[in-house]
Amino acid sequence: MSTTHKLGTMSVRKLILTMSVPIMISMLTQALYNVVDSIYVSRYSFEAFTALSLAYPVQQVMSAISVGTNVGTNALLSYSLGQGNLERANKAANTAVFLALINWTVFIILGIFFSRAIIAAQTSNPVIIQHGQDYLSLVTIFSIGIFGQMAFERILIASGYSVYPMITQITGAVINIILDPIFIFGWFGVPEMGVKGAAIATIIGQVVAMILAYTFIRLKNKYVKFKPSLIFKPELEIIKRIYKVGLPSILLISLSSVMVFFLNRILSAFTDAATAVLGAYFRLQSFAFMPVFGLNNGLVPIVSYNYGSKQYDRMKDAVKFALKLGIGVTLTGFLIFQFFTPTLLNLFEATPEMLQIGIPALRIISFSFLFAGYNIVLSSVFQALQRGTISLFISFCRQILFILPIAYGLSKTNVLSNIWWSIPLAEVVSFCLTTFFIIRIIRLVNENAIDN
Repeated sequence: MSTTHKLGTMSVRKLILTMSVPIMISMLTQALYNVVDSIYVSRYSFEAFTALSLAYPVQQVMSAISVGTNVGTNALLSYSLGQGNLERANKAANTAVFLALINWTVFIILGIFFSRAIIAAQTSNPVIIQHGQDYLSLVTIFSIGIFGQMAFERILIASGYSVYPMITQITGAVINIILDPIFIFGWFGVPEMGVKGAAIATIIGQVVAMILAYTFIRLKNKYVKFKPSLIFKPELEIIKRIYKVGLPSILLISLSSVMVFFLNRILSAFTDAATAVLGAYFRLQSFAFMPVFGLNNGLVPIVSYNYGSKQYDRMKDAVKFALKLGIGVTLTGFLIFQFFTPTLLNLFEATPEMLQIGIPALRIISFSFLFAGYNIVLSSVFQALQRGTISLFISFCRQILFILPIAYGLSKTNVLSNIWWSIPLAEVVSFCLTTFFIIRIIRLVNENAIDN
């Protein structure tokens, strides 16, 4: 059975599981290595762990640009395959490589000239600033791994080869987990490098995963043939189509970075332990959200393909099933955060102050999980239907118009625990907006189905 035939004919539930479960497993592995990375660094020192929390917003921006660019590639490639336009699908894949190289160049400049200023804008602690600069400069200057890995993996996913990205991500994560303690603490005769060691381990894992993903494309993907003439002479029309879908996704994820950056500034006015708690939360919440993002990566090509081939009933069945899975995952995350909070925080060698702040914080924030699964899945549906601006608008309302003003206002009560309520309150607003827009989209799809 060909890949394109599978996207249009296989049982929807089986197709979603076939496409998504390998990605969900790989993204859970990614979440595990992020947590393990932070666990090792927290055992090195509290300041080092806090520094990683302050570097997180920039890493999110890198992820946003990489994910968003390749969401656009994913949608265009899948849509083109659905229409039988193999030439355009191949051009989209080659353009993705060109864009990965451009994005890497931008972050080389950022890492060389701005890494210290970014950390210093969030804390005045000189030890944390130095650790943050050491880590951030390395992961940005050598970010070719993350941009290349993401590009090649999304090309595989868009073509229906979801098992291979699972292999590449797990391989990269395992390499990172193995190298982390060796480089951080100086095992087996390796010099002790602290946070620099954590950065180097991350870079090596990403580069290996990138090379492996590229190899799978060359060996397995019959739709994509990389050529320098296509990579370095991209068509402007292809770039426009990629970013028509991908730019809203880039801005959407980047909004999270803006939100975290300013939340760090609000929290650091109370204590550095509060920013450490926020950093611990974002590592831990990835276990609840990464599987849903993996589900989305499998869902987008299915929705795009069936939308392109005008199989609207299959498209809607796929979305309904994905919603059930996504909500189930985040509900499980909510229960774990409610009942195992001290255990979760102690993974990071939590100080007494971190425990005092973090236990109520994680329990309060996790109420947002009750709505997050629904919001995340439907956000990907908007993108797959080439209406990514809706996702951007909802995210902007949630993270900029609501979370930050509410958090700032609650900080004026001088009660730190009040600030955490800004996150679940904003998620409720996102739920209402998402529901409003999905009802409108359903009506439009139904009208198209009647017209066709």
